[in-house]
Amino acid sequence: MIDFRRRLIGLPALLTLITIAGCSSADDGTRAAVPSPGTEVTELCENLDKALPSKVDGQDRRDPEPASALTAGWGDPAIILRCGVQRPSKMDDPEADGVEVNGVGWLLEKRDDGSFRFTTTLRKAYVEVTIPEKRTGDGMAPLVDLAPAVKKTIPEGIAD
Repeated sequence: MIDFRRRLIGLPALLTLITIAGCSSADDGTRAAVPSPGTEVTELCENLDKALPSKVDGQDRRDPEPASALTAGWGDPAIILRCGVQRPSKMDDPEADGVEVNGVGWLLEKRDDGSFRFTTTLRKAYVEVTIPEKRTGDGMAPLVDLAPAVKKTIPEGIAD
Protein backbone atom coordinates (compact mmCIF):
# COMPACT_ATOMS: atom_id res chain seq x y z
CA MET A 1 0.00 0.00 0.00
CA ILE A 2 1.12 3.49 -0.67
CA ASP A 3 1.00 6.03 2.10
CA PHE A 4 -1.03 8.83 0.52
CA ARG A 5 -0.79 12.15 2.24
CA ARG A 6 -3.48 14.77 1.94
CA ARG A 7 -1.30 17.37 0.39
CA LEU A 8 -3.27 20.20 -1.08
CA ILE A 9 -0.38 22.66 -1.00
CA GLY A 10 0.81 23.11 -4.54
CA LEU A 11 -2.39 21.67 -5.94
CA PRO A 12 -3.61 24.55 -8.01
CA ALA A 13 -5.63 22.18 -10.12
CA LEU A 14 -5.95 18.60 -10.95
CA LEU A 15 -5.31 16.63 -14.10
CA THR A 16 -2.72 16.56 -16.72
CA LEU A 17 -2.55 16.34 -20.43
CA ILE A 18 -0.80 13.02 -20.33
CA THR A 19 -2.26 11.64 -23.46
CA ILE A 20 -3.83 14.56 -25.16
CA ALA A 21 -2.39 14.40 -28.62
CA GLY A 22 -3.54 17.81 -29.70
CA CYS A 23 -6.20 18.98 -32.07
CA SER A 24 -7.54 17.31 -35.15
CA SER A 25 -7.15 19.33 -38.31
CA ALA A 26 -10.53 18.12 -39.52
CA ASP A 27 -12.71 19.13 -36.56
CA ASP A 28 -10.39 21.07 -34.29
CA GLY A 29 -11.37 18.69 -31.44
CA THR A 30 -9.31 17.40 -28.55
CA ARG A 31 -7.74 13.96 -28.94
CA ALA A 32 -7.06 11.39 -26.23
CA ALA A 33 -5.57 7.91 -26.42
CA VAL A 34 -8.19 5.27 -25.70
CA PRO A 35 -7.11 2.66 -23.13
CA SER A 36 -7.54 -1.04 -23.96
CA PRO A 37 -8.37 -2.85 -20.70
CA GLY A 38 -9.85 -6.31 -20.32
CA THR A 39 -13.56 -7.09 -20.55
CA GLU A 40 -14.38 -6.66 -16.82
CA VAL A 41 -12.70 -3.24 -16.62
CA THR A 42 -14.27 -2.16 -19.93
CA GLU A 43 -17.71 -2.93 -18.47
CA LEU A 44 -16.93 -0.86 -15.37
CA CYS A 45 -15.73 2.00 -17.56
CA GLU A 46 -18.85 1.86 -19.72
CA ASN A 47 -20.95 2.13 -16.54
CA LEU A 48 -18.82 5.09 -15.44
CA ASP A 49 -19.33 6.79 -18.81
CA LYS A 50 -23.12 6.57 -18.36
CA ALA A 51 -22.86 8.08 -14.84
CA LEU A 52 -20.51 10.98 -15.67
CA PRO A 53 -21.88 14.49 -15.20
CA SER A 54 -22.72 16.67 -18.19
CA LYS A 55 -20.72 19.49 -16.58
CA VAL A 56 -17.41 19.40 -14.71
CA ASP A 57 -16.19 22.56 -13.01
CA GLY A 58 -18.92 24.46 -14.87
CA GLN A 59 -17.64 23.22 -18.26
CA ASP A 60 -19.87 21.34 -20.73
CA ARG A 61 -18.97 17.83 -21.78
CA ARG A 62 -17.01 17.74 -25.04
CA ASP A 63 -15.62 14.25 -25.55
CA PRO A 64 -12.25 13.84 -27.25
CA GLU A 65 -11.62 11.98 -30.48
CA PRO A 66 -11.75 9.14 -31.20
CA ALA A 67 -15.18 8.65 -29.62
CA SER A 68 -15.13 6.00 -26.89
CA ALA A 69 -16.95 5.10 -23.68
CA LEU A 70 -13.46 4.93 -22.11
CA THR A 71 -12.73 8.65 -22.56
CA ALA A 72 -14.56 11.87 -21.73
CA GLY A 73 -13.76 15.56 -21.76
CA TRP A 74 -15.09 18.87 -20.53
CA GLY A 75 -14.30 22.44 -21.60
CA ASP A 76 -11.52 24.00 -23.63
CA PRO A 77 -8.72 23.49 -22.84
CA ALA A 78 -10.15 20.12 -21.96
CA ILE A 79 -10.28 18.30 -18.69
CA ILE A 80 -9.79 14.71 -19.87
CA LEU A 81 -10.91 11.50 -18.17
CA ARG A 82 -9.63 8.09 -19.33
CA CYS A 83 -10.91 4.89 -17.74
CA GLY A 84 -9.08 1.58 -17.77
CA VAL A 85 -5.57 3.00 -17.91
CA GLN A 86 -2.56 1.01 -16.72
CA ARG A 87 -1.43 1.33 -13.10
CA PRO A 88 0.99 4.27 -12.92
CA SER A 89 4.50 3.29 -11.83
CA LYS A 90 4.44 6.31 -9.50
CA MET A 91 2.11 4.28 -7.26
CA ASP A 92 5.18 2.29 -6.21
CA ASP A 93 6.77 5.43 -4.76
CA PRO A 94 6.17 5.65 -1.00
CA GLU A 95 6.72 9.41 -1.28
CA ALA A 96 3.98 9.84 -3.90
CA ASP A 97 1.44 12.55 -3.23
CA GLY A 98 -2.23 11.75 -3.02
CA VAL A 99 -5.53 13.32 -2.11
CA GLU A 100 -8.90 12.01 -1.13
CA VAL A 101 -11.92 13.76 -2.58
CA ASN A 102 -15.41 12.74 -1.44
CA GLY A 103 -14.38 9.18 -0.66
CA VAL A 104 -12.23 8.60 -3.75
CA GLY A 105 -8.44 8.39 -3.43
CA TRP A 106 -6.29 9.91 -6.17
CA LEU A 107 -2.57 9.74 -6.93
CA LEU A 108 -1.32 13.23 -7.81
CA GLU A 109 1.33 13.83 -10.45
CA LYS A 110 2.44 17.27 -11.57
CA ARG A 111 3.60 17.08 -15.16
CA ASP A 112 6.53 18.85 -16.81
CA ASP A 113 4.11 20.91 -18.92
CA GLY A 114 2.49 22.42 -15.78
CA SER A 115 -0.60 20.23 -15.94
CA PHE A 116 -1.75 17.73 -13.32
CA ARG A 117 -2.70 14.08 -13.64
CA PHE A 118 -4.79 12.29 -11.04
CA THR A 119 -5.32 8.52 -11.05
CA THR A 120 -7.74 6.70 -8.78
CA THR A 121 -6.32 4.44 -6.10
CA LEU A 122 -7.79 1.33 -4.51
CA ARG A 123 -10.47 0.87 -7.19
CA LYS A 124 -11.15 -2.10 -9.50
CA ALA A 125 -10.25 0.09 -12.51
CA TYR A 126 -7.77 2.93 -12.80
CA VAL A 127 -9.41 6.20 -13.81
CA GLU A 128 -7.11 9.01 -14.89
CA VAL A 129 -8.08 12.68 -14.98
CA THR A 130 -5.85 15.33 -16.50
CA ILE A 131 -6.14 19.06 -16.11
CA PRO A 132 -4.13 21.30 -18.44
CA GLU A 133 -1.95 24.07 -17.03
CA LYS A 134 -4.37 26.74 -18.26
CA ARG A 135 -7.03 25.25 -15.99
CA THR A 136 -4.87 24.69 -12.91
CA GLY A 137 -6.51 27.58 -11.09
CA ASP A 138 -9.67 25.49 -10.78
CA GLY A 139 -8.45 23.67 -7.68
CA MET A 140 -10.13 20.40 -6.77
CA ALA A 141 -13.48 21.22 -8.42
CA PRO A 142 -13.15 18.68 -11.27
CA LEU A 143 -12.45 15.84 -8.84
CA VAL A 144 -15.33 16.96 -6.64
CA ASP A 145 -17.63 16.76 -9.67
CA LEU A 146 -16.28 13.37 -10.85
CA ALA A 147 -16.00 11.56 -7.50
CA PRO A 148 -19.70 10.61 -7.17
CA ALA A 149 -19.73 8.82 -10.55
CA VAL A 150 -16.44 7.03 -9.81
CA LYS A 151 -17.63 6.00 -6.35
CA LYS A 152 -20.93 4.70 -7.75
CA THR A 153 -19.56 2.69 -10.69
CA ILE A 154 -15.95 1.66 -9.94
CA PRO A 155 -15.92 -0.61 -6.87
CA GLU A 156 -13.25 -0.36 -4.21
CA GLY A 157 -10.49 -2.92 -4.44
CA ILE A 158 -7.25 -3.55 -6.26
CA ALA A 159 -7.28 -3.46 -10.06
CA ASP A 160 -5.65 -6.44 -11.73
